[in-house]
Amino acid sequence: MKKQGFTLIELMVVIVIMGILAAVAVPKLFGMIAKSKASELGPAAGEYVKLQDAFVSESGTNYGSWKFIGYNMTSNTVFKYFEKSTENGETSATTATLTSTATSTNLWKAQPQAALNDCANTSVWTINIKKAASGNGAGYKVAVTGGASGNCNILVPGLGKLDESGTIQTAQ
Repeated sequence: MKKQGFTLIELMVVIVIMGILAAVAVPKLFGMIAKSKASELGPAAGEYVKLQDAFVSESGTNYGSWKFIGYNMTSNTVFKYFEKSTENGETSATTATLTSTATSTNLWKAQPQAALNDCANTSVWTINIKKAASGNGAGYKVAVTGGASGNCNILVPGLGKLDESGTIQTAQ
């Protein structure tokens, strides 16, 4: 009678191969999960810039608060969003406009609620707005702080397109 089956060596080889494949695939999987969670930043920032541009083109000299320009981004389990002004701390909902100046003003900030791979939960993405050099419209500067070796900006490569230079500035 002929016996059929796998030898112990064959089973061990298959298990070793599966272990190697898992060791390669798992870090890639976690990287993709972090990138997918951070993907909400691009549309959120893009909508803010679009609404702010429309308001600046109408008013000519002012920036609008989130409520005034119709921007409504609520915090969620992935990111916490802030409306921030460097002149007066947290911007109140009753403040309608801020006068645009040649110096940069931080009005949009996002911070992850939990670490995203090498990007710590203390990392912050910001959009600074200032009067355009031509005097008409607004200029934006996107920056990210935190993360090991600036790895936070890798999660959202499209966010740098809001900046005139096309790169996200990192401040470690």
